[in-house]
Amino acid sequence: MKNMSFFAISVVGFSLIFNAVVVSSQSLSIDCGAKGGKDEDGRTWVEDTKYLPSSENSVQVQAGFQDPSLLSTVPYMNARIFKSPATYKFSIKPKQRYLVRFHFYPSTYQNFNVSNSFFAVTAGEVKLLNNFSAAITCQALTQAYVIKEYSLAPSDSDALHITFTPSANYSNTFAFVNGIELIEMPNLFGMMKLVGYADPMGADLVDTSAENLEMMFRLNVGGQSIPPGKDVGGLLRSWFYDEPYLYGATLGVTLKADQNLEIDYQNISKSSAPEDVYRTARSMGRDSDMNLKYNLTWEFHVDPNFTYIVRLHFCEFLYDKPNMRASNIYINNETAQGGVESADVFIWAKGKGVPVYKDYAVMVSDVEGDENVKLQLSPSTVLKPRYYDAFLNGLEIFKLNDGNRSLAGKNPEPSVMMLQTENEKPKSFTKAEDDYVIVGATGGAAVAFVVVALLVFFYTKKRKVDGTESHTASWLPVYGNSNVGGSKSSSNHLATLAQGLCRHFSIAEIKQATKNFDESNVIGVGGFGKVYKGVISGGTHVAVKRSNPSSEQGINEFQTEIEMLSKLRHKHLVSLIGFCEDGGEMCLVYDYMARGTFREHIYNNKKPNLSWKQRLEICIGAARGLHYLHTGAKYTIIHRDVKTTNILLDEKWVAKVSDFGLSKTGPDLNQGHVSTVVKGSFGYLDPEYFRRQQLTEKSDVYSFGVVLFEALCSRPALNPSLPKEQVSLADWALSCYKKGTLDDIIDPDIKDKIDPECLQKFSETAVKCLSDQGIDRPSMGDVLWNLEYALQLQETADSTKSRSSSGREQGSVRSTEDGSVGHRREASGRSVGSELELNESKDESAIFSQLVNPTGR
Repeated sequence: MKNMSFFAISVVGFSLIFNAVVVSSQSLSIDCGAKGGKDEDGRTWVEDTKYLPSSENSVQVQAGFQDPSLLSTVPYMNARIFKSPATYKFSIKPKQRYLVRFHFYPSTYQNFNVSNSFFAVTAGEVKLLNNFSAAITCQALTQAYVIKEYSLAPSDSDALHITFTPSANYSNTFAFVNGIELIEMPNLFGMMKLVGYADPMGADLVDTSAENLEMMFRLNVGGQSIPPGKDVGGLLRSWFYDEPYLYGATLGVTLKADQNLEIDYQNISKSSAPEDVYRTARSMGRDSDMNLKYNLTWEFHVDPNFTYIVRLHFCEFLYDKPNMRASNIYINNETAQGGVESADVFIWAKGKGVPVYKDYAVMVSDVEGDENVKLQLSPSTVLKPRYYDAFLNGLEIFKLNDGNRSLAGKNPEPSVMMLQTENEKPKSFTKAEDDYVIVGATGGAAVAFVVVALLVFFYTKKRKVDGTESHTASWLPVYGNSNVGGSKSSSNHLATLAQGLCRHFSIAEIKQATKNFDESNVIGVGGFGKVYKGVISGGTHVAVKRSNPSSEQGINEFQTEIEMLSKLRHKHLVSLIGFCEDGGEMCLVYDYMARGTFREHIYNNKKPNLSWKQRLEICIGAARGLHYLHTGAKYTIIHRDVKTTNILLDEKWVAKVSDFGLSKTGPDLNQGHVSTVVKGSFGYLDPEYFRRQQLTEKSDVYSFGVVLFEALCSRPALNPSLPKEQVSLADWALSCYKKGTLDDIIDPDIKDKIDPECLQKFSETAVKCLSDQGIDRPSMGDVLWNLEYALQLQETADSTKSRSSSGREQGSVRSTEDGSVGHRREASGRSVGSELELNESKDESAIFSQLVNPTGR
């Protein structure tokens, strides 16, 4: 069997439940090329010279540029560079499994060009990396830095030798590393089933207890990202939000366990995953009929010609009986669990609130198009459970070493779009109008362990290519420790607050970027002050909000925006690049959004109106951004000023939520609300919030309901020139919906283009958002799910019309009952998170933020 000779195959019972293991205390964090220090989390990093017997052929260097995505200067702002093979030596315990992490930050280092750096890394006899380029990897992933994590098999040795070897295939090449972590860990790996193979003699079982692995993905499914400091067992792992890897138009719904439920680690190690992983989940939803028509699907891009371990974490926290729900599990269209062996988590774990995990092995070939691991869940019908539903709490994917004890894969290839972008470096402010724009400062930690996963999303970035600066982009989140809100800003406070997360500009840099605040560069005026278009170093287009000195509100917004946005990164949130508090000026520097506000594209403008499908996709993008704020960030964040002028569009028509000046860190979900003075924009204000002065995330949902009707009807939220009953769009739309006359107020330009079923789902969703009481409104996750479904209904209708007119068969939907192959639902043919490729002529005018009728605040 291919790639199977190195496995220790044994005919034993298939059991993946491990006894509790106590983790020893050995943990070592090394700051390579520096004297050590403490990182942002307070963890101590030590100097590396003690572990490097000979440093004659190495050089200690300091990075020439601190990328905004760096959460800490330690260990990233210093590196040790090797011009010839060099070995670190660590004392270890025999028969002990170890976790090893390498931190690489391919910045600019004096006299060294990181684009020339290609090298190998070995741990003992195990090849971890070969011909590795941190610069290429970060470029392809649109990240500032990358972390590679490995789990090394137990050995008889009392020493671990880690060797860095510059590649002999290139001239002037060198190896480098910024940080190394070495942590004792329990051996959580054992016997598992090889998916796609069946052998009654046990040859379809794989024993990984004595193998080396590379961590590829680690996700807290349906829950917020978990930083290393909140991991368990001293393993300092990061667990990331799963939504970026969801495939198809269906996201399911997110669930959270009751706060009083005790998570009882009966049969597995507490080191398997923190409680927060088992307290949240993503399920298919409440509609059993709908659930039978699709799969909940995640997809991951991986290196070919390796075997991968897919670890699924489960905890049934809703039901206390067996056969309440059971699911089929498919990996790469092969059945991992199904039929009479469908996954009933309550039976597996023997109780409610009891965690369990299951491991499956899958082989990935080098056949073009097959270089992915696809996980699909669907309800099982064979066991006739009470509810047709499937759910998942957490997911990890590990690469298994091959027969040559190698884990090394190829460097990822940057997308064609990215390479074209980098070749189109703007020459000046006036000539850069047609170039791409940076999508934002990155959240490097959020894909620290991902090797090539984000290639499928093709997000653009721009880097300075003359060797002086590196600036990257991403939409995955950055997490830090912040208490949002508080006193007025001060230079010291803000510098500490945003250290490593966004750039601190001098007033001279701001004036140079905006041509000394030239009035010709003004692109709008808001409550904070004027907004200028500008160009900062490297040719990056930005929007600069300059505070009005007489505005007390501006001072408050200034600090709130920095505190919020410096720690948030998401594809559908506008990124804060930096700030300036210098020379009596307060300025905020953001991504430049080339297509301006959503509002100006749907009414009261001279531009062609957006099509219905374009409007729907923009609403979905904005909903994703708000859903992330409510559930995906470290704290629940309530925007408090959701409106069409705060939904901005980049050059690819990707929607991004902006203006966090009024935002609040929301309640811990147990508390339920935040008591606060009512602020927001008239026409969008939640009536319950207005009455009770108690802010919840449902207040954003109400405002978003108004946005949905704006998109449908092409009229403002308030129009005093209309008859009294029509002044408020929310009230008028609800009235028309109840009377059955909603068709009368739909924008005539799109009215005949909307599929009736799509319109029904969309309008139902908007009406529910406008419920008078927050408890009756859906969550943003449910809103997002319904909008994705509405889009699918529209695309299906459009596809049917196209086939009818052309007589040609196009994309189909294939499904099966419980069987050997998973069914798929791919009506849209597009993964969640793909960029909106809408055929509109490029319009270079741009409004930064809430610049149209910025009233009601």
